[in-house]
Amino acid sequence: MILIIAEKPSLARNIVSAIGNMKRNDGFYSNDKYFVTWAFGHLFTLADIEDYEENVTDYKWKLDNLPCFPKKFKFNLKKDNSKKTIDAGVKKQFDIISNLCNREDVDEIVNAGDADREGEVIIRLCIENALKSEKKTTRLWLPDQTPETIMAGLSDMKEENEYDNLANEGFARTYIDWLYGVNLTRYATLKTGTLLRVGRVIIPIVKAIYDRDMAIRNFKPDIYYGLWSNETTNDELIELNSKEKFDKKDQNKALDLCKKYNESEAIVVDKKVKKDTMNPPKLFSLTKLQNYLGKKYKMSMDKSLDIVQKLYESGYLTYPRTNSEYLASAEKDKIKTIINNISKLGYPVKFKDKKTIFDDSKIESHSALTPTYKIPDKSKLTDEEFLVYQTVIKRFVAVFCSEECQVEKTEIKIKVGEYEEFNLKGNIILVPGWTKFSEASSKDKILPNLNVGDKVNINFVPKEKETSAPKHYTIETLNNYLKNPFKDDKKELENSDDTEDDTDDYKAIFEGLELGTEATRTGIIDNARKSEYIALKKDVYTILPNGEFLIESLMQMQISMDKYKTSELGKALKKVYHNEITVDDSVSLACNEIKEVFEKKTAAIEKDTDIGFFGDIIGKCPLCGSDVIKNRFNYGCSNYKNCKFKISANICNRAISKRNAELLLSEGITSKIEGFTSKNGKSFDAKLKLDKDTVVFSFDN
Repeated sequence: MILIIAEKPSLARNIVSAIGNMKRNDGFYSNDKYFVTWAFGHLFTLADIEDYEENVTDYKWKLDNLPCFPKKFKFNLKKDNSKKTIDAGVKKQFDIISNLCNREDVDEIVNAGDADREGEVIIRLCIENALKSEKKTTRLWLPDQTPETIMAGLSDMKEENEYDNLANEGFARTYIDWLYGVNLTRYATLKTGTLLRVGRVIIPIVKAIYDRDMAIRNFKPDIYYGLWSNETTNDELIELNSKEKFDKKDQNKALDLCKKYNESEAIVVDKKVKKDTMNPPKLFSLTKLQNYLGKKYKMSMDKSLDIVQKLYESGYLTYPRTNSEYLASAEKDKIKTIINNISKLGYPVKFKDKKTIFDDSKIESHSALTPTYKIPDKSKLTDEEFLVYQTVIKRFVAVFCSEECQVEKTEIKIKVGEYEEFNLKGNIILVPGWTKFSEASSKDKILPNLNVGDKVNINFVPKEKETSAPKHYTIETLNNYLKNPFKDDKKELENSDDTEDDTDDYKAIFEGLELGTEATRTGIIDNARKSEYIALKKDVYTILPNGEFLIESLMQMQISMDKYKTSELGKALKKVYHNEITVDDSVSLACNEIKEVFEKKTAAIEKDTDIGFFGDIIGKCPLCGSDVIKNRFNYGCSNYKNCKFKISANICNRAISKRNAELLLSEGITSKIEGFTSKNGKSFDAKLKLDKDTVVFSFDN
């Protein structure tokens, strides 16, 4: 007998439906060849720090057991958070899995986790914890959940050990995320007295939004002048914008250059008109689909992922958590079948064998997101489900459209004297082709009817312009940043042209430079929203007060989890996947990074940056004699109901250390503190002293 363990009940039902003639039992299905059972996603979670200690009864967070670096990581069955005991449903299902694994008539066990590293780990943990004796294990790898794909997969399964590298990367990610999350979350929470969720990926995400919003908040617009002409020639208005720019104090220089331009002739020196075909955009990866839905329909990432996941589980779409916009060459026959079915719906499609569509070098684990041959009944989908499905199928139709998009490309060059040449470019769509199903990447611009030798009327004047603040991150720009955080910021990550060269983006993905993965990114961003660190309104992300407190607290504690460190760990994880380093090697790298945080506790005191821990007693209140304690935002009198004395924990953008707060209370004056910032942005050094009950600056040597 063959036991198939699916990651979720929905997949188990699809497998059972594909096999056919299976009997329903309590927690599993069966016939004369197969048992099919399921997990509920994660049945196991990594143990808490206290589970590595002996005779622990107090689970209260404390510094004594930090940092924690287990020699061997332990997993426990998932707990019911409300009862702090093992979830009854989880235990029952695992017992069913365990009994089936150890049946004498079961000689092969199939891992039918989702086709990614997380699915690989989920089912391996079930098998490893259930199985009492060695048995053959194989892998059912499903790019979609249609009956044909499931049956084809069952007839062509590989040995489970062929996926060891994928599993190793999955376990390494799990261990490293636990190390960062548990150690630094507890440490930061104990320091501030506020639950701060510190993770390997969530912090760089929140930090990116924080940095962008601070840049917007602190932005001071500046005036400059550009040279601009907007005159009529042959009854057509022709706008020319010079590349020359002048500082606001140089308006006279701008006027002088305008005069020279206007005293010259503007002549059309070249005109090129050619008919060409415009290439369609690429197929969707999950990120590109979420970008599109967020930008056009203001659909959040978690909403779009939920919908596309449901469409996948229903067999209508391929596996959604893909980072590729390309198809594998081995899928050509499958794509031909899909095209044949879609053509029956009246779409003008034909098979195309192009490198812009089929490219194995740009596929890590999964091909682009496409429809399957299975066409849904519109009446059985919600409006949002139909919208998402239509978005995917129309992009597929655009890529395989049998009608080319024919355009007339025009480029006109106008030269003003010997000073500057202006290029005007535009397209006119002659035959819409694939643009009937997917928007063109750029707006078409109609150019004036000019020919070589024509004189163009000009009247250049200095046009006052204002520098613009950076833009808030949107779903699209944040996703693009996370996919390749080292891409040129000047491009604003807003280039949505899906026909451009994407070699650098795929290189970043395959090297592990991306922040998060296609499978985890949506959930992490959603957790940041639920923790009220960031907000999403329509498709725009902004930082919230809790997010500001998180990032600024980490900066005060000198905990740096920027894109550079996160990407270094990402690169190490990819090396695990490629079998270049071991799981232990990658875990050691994370442990060393975390050790540095705790080693800074001593160094920070010497550098006057240690802010102490929430609840630390600092000294006696000069007004009432009660204890002054470290709070979230200040060092305040414990008799707060009757006494209002406090020392701010941050003055002029400078954290006030525990030691200096102690000096203020005991000596009335601190040592010299470096790095205050004035309102006009200038840095200065000063002492702090108590003037009665008020903290003031002292500039005495």
